[in-house]
Amino acid sequence: MKTLLWFRRDLRLTDNPALARALEDGEVIPVYIHAPEEEGDWAPGGASLWWLHHSLAALGEDLRARGVDLVIRQGASLETLQALIRETGAQQVLWNRLYEPALIARDTGIKQQLRDQGIRTQSFNAALLFEPWTVAKQDGTPYKVFTPFWKACLGLGVPVDVTPAPERIQGPAQLPPGETLKSLGLLPDIDWAAGFTELWQPGEAGALARLAEFMDEAVADYDEMRNRPDRDGSSRLSPYLHFGEIGPRQAAAACQVAKDRHGGKAAHQGIDSFLREIGWREFAHHLLYHFPRTSDEPLDPRFRKLPWRELDEETLRAWQRGRTGIPLVDAAMRALWATGWMHNRVRMIVASLLTKNLGAHWLTGARWFWDTLVDADLAGNTLGWQWTAGCGADAAPYFRVFNPVLQGERFDPNGDYLRQWVPELAKLPAKYIHRPWEAPEAILKAAGVRLGGNYPRPIVDLAESRRQALEMWEVIKGTKDEG
Repeated sequence: MKTLLWFRRDLRLTDNPALARALEDGEVIPVYIHAPEEEGDWAPGGASLWWLHHSLAALGEDLRARGVDLVIRQGASLETLQALIRETGAQQVLWNRLYEPALIARDTGIKQQLRDQGIRTQSFNAALLFEPWTVAKQDGTPYKVFTPFWKACLGLGVPVDVTPAPERIQGPAQLPPGETLKSLGLLPDIDWAAGFTELWQPGEAGALARLAEFMDEAVADYDEMRNRPDRDGSSRLSPYLHFGEIGPRQAAAACQVAKDRHGGKAAHQGIDSFLREIGWREFAHHLLYHFPRTSDEPLDPRFRKLPWRELDEETLRAWQRGRTGIPLVDAAMRALWATGWMHNRVRMIVASLLTKNLGAHWLTGARWFWDTLVDADLAGNTLGWQWTAGCGADAAPYFRVFNPVLQGERFDPNGDYLRQWVPELAKLPAKYIHRPWEAPEAILKAAGVRLGGNYPRPIVDLAESRRQALEMWEVIKGTKDEG
């Protein structure tokens, strides 16, 4: 039997259930179809497209090493699959499931159309430990709070069985023609992504290398170090998980092996803490599946009435490019622009400044992250922004406003993260680097810092804007949903 194996965001050969089934059934024709418009209002942003280009290149090489090429096409997915069926005589189409609302609707329609035409179709789970409909409260409703959700997941048993990558893949004698990867136009015309290559190696090999490095060197200390942007304590696996270059079962299996290797309560606590972050990713997909409108609307309906502010272009640009005059925020936003990634602790801090201190709608930030993060994921991005803005499931209370100065002094105590990304402040002593506006003029001068000159003064008063945010909350906290 000839099988069209439709790759999407499962760009790996290890633990790929659709591939494993295709290999059982005979000849495999690997296909990637570029159809970003089918993702609705959340088509991939610029940083994601950069990653996709290099990930597809890596997948193509991995397939070629096993005896078959990746066929690349672009256009409407259904029509492209139908054309490939006619060209190849394929009797079935297999793929791994995606869970965003627009793609669920698309894939459901494609599956029905192909089956009506007599083509066998089957989809599989490669992206999650637990699919959204398999975890529910006792009354059958979905969870809205993470801790009981994750407890329920652990009660089901975290799957750790991993299927190895095949050594050979049998393809047909002749593959249908495809387009070149370059023709998809995924790379930017102006190379703003030059710094990405210093940090990232897209593709399955890069994912496996990063997982191994993290498990060997950092996971044992993860619980303590994961909040420190000045240390290499986070896994940085998020883009690899998003593009399916590694799957969560592989991460869970690696955690199990790490527990056998690393003794001691602290090490096991770090490993459990990392697995819990995999669970947070599961929770994000659980929420988006059950509450699909939350990609654009707050889960808490009271926030529809919150008087979000429309930021002027200059203020928004200052936040986007790390020119707010608030050092930790500026460091984080510059790191994002340069590397396509941001440490989770500072993600919360920059989001809090935008939504609470500046009063901007959370979608303003979500859209910027969507275009600039290499790990931009609709479920995770939605959960993260609504959590910080206070309008989502299991959210931080709206009255919790992160203080970026205190956060910086706690989690970047020597200012190492700031010195890396805000070089204008590099010569300031640690006592003042997170609050340069309090430094005596002589210290500023000695450090070469000119507030309002080579480094901006704060664009917002943190204390006053916090007070105003709390006033906004008072307006809506007792209201009820009217729609």
